[in-house]
Amino acid sequence: MKFGPGKKRFLFGLVFLILLYSFWLGVQLLRFRPHRINAAVLKGPPYEIVGVYHMHTTFSDGLGSVDRVARAAAHQGLDFIILTDHGNPNLRCLQSQGWKDSLLVMAGSELSVSRGHLVAMDFAPPRRPFSQNAEDAAREIRANGGFSVIAHPFSKVRWSWGEDVEYAGIEIIDADTMFKRNFLPSLPYLPALLVKPRFYLLKTLERPVQTLRKWDELNHGHVLYGYFSTDAHLLYGVLFSGFHLHVLLDEPLSAEFDKARSQVFGALRQGRFYSAVNAAGKARGFRFWAEAGGHEFPMGSVIPMNSASSLELHARVPFPSAVETRFVHNGETIHSAGDRETFVAVDEPGTYRVEVYLREWSPLGGDIPWIVSNPIFLRKDQK
Repeated sequence: MKFGPGKKRFLFGLVFLILLYSFWLGVQLLRFRPHRINAAVLKGPPYEIVGVYHMHTTFSDGLGSVDRVARAAAHQGLDFIILTDHGNPNLRCLQSQGWKDSLLVMAGSELSVSRGHLVAMDFAPPRRPFSQNAEDAAREIRANGGFSVIAHPFSKVRWSWGEDVEYAGIEIIDADTMFKRNFLPSLPYLPALLVKPRFYLLKTLERPVQTLRKWDELNHGHVLYGYFSTDAHLLYGVLFSGFHLHVLLDEPLSAEFDKARSQVFGALRQGRFYSAVNAAGKARGFRFWAEAGGHEFPMGSVIPMNSASSLELHARVPFPSAVETRFVHNGETIHSAGDRETFVAVDEPGTYRVEVYLREWSPLGGDIPWIVSNPIFLRKDQK
């Protein structure tokens, strides 16, 4: 088959573009090396464990069984997972809890309520379904010993804001939303999904502007902790490599299931955890705390103070990578540094938290926080 000059030029140009594209993508993939940690920083106390939160199995609309999900999590070296199958509540999901080899499998339920989706955790199974009214459901969850987290508030089933009933948490980022929202912009990187899936996952992310702003706003009124969520229905292995919760325990994780479950849920209730985009680099070892009057207050603490009081906020980022650490007060950055350990003296009440950004080359966008701490709350009157 013969081609005319025009078709030859077209085919030549097409081959050239394919080769150029392949070279461009190949260079980026070769450059990508997830940042590592210094093992010396991992000794406790506190004892740091890592897991993922918010995922679905065949008990609702997920494509994987609990066993399949657990295998994917174990392959990523995780310590725990929190299943959140849809239900009101999902009793089969709750009954699947337990140890699967060295992986702690815990469960809650994602409820469909009047304002959107609400994740309930650590509750005793109710005698009747939880209310479909969001405020009533949150109260019933608390009455049954549990706590609730507002799920994906600005995507899919969006949350409509109303009466403040002191939900315990809010999802800051969820992988499912990012993947769907940014599928077209990330399309040039799609082949990386077959070779370096973490690279592709990072290219689907964007700064969670709305949720960070809303989180800071809500924390003016009460204590609310932030979660990075996978919201995984499939591609469990890829998504489990992405967003992790780093939970800080007072003692090593127990081998006895009920105690281990209580340790993890207890730390989540107290805000003793931080979230990280671990696809960009392992974040074990980050610490954020306050010091005042010879006492240390861990992340998640509510500290009473008056206008004459002052204290120091400390952040430790013991990583070999170049980073930027930002101290955020009521949503505004008040201090930024590139040191491995830094502190800032503060004397105003409010909500203080830390964001850490990678400042070496990474597929993670420069405006997307690699690590987000939970806050430390300074209150004039502790309620």
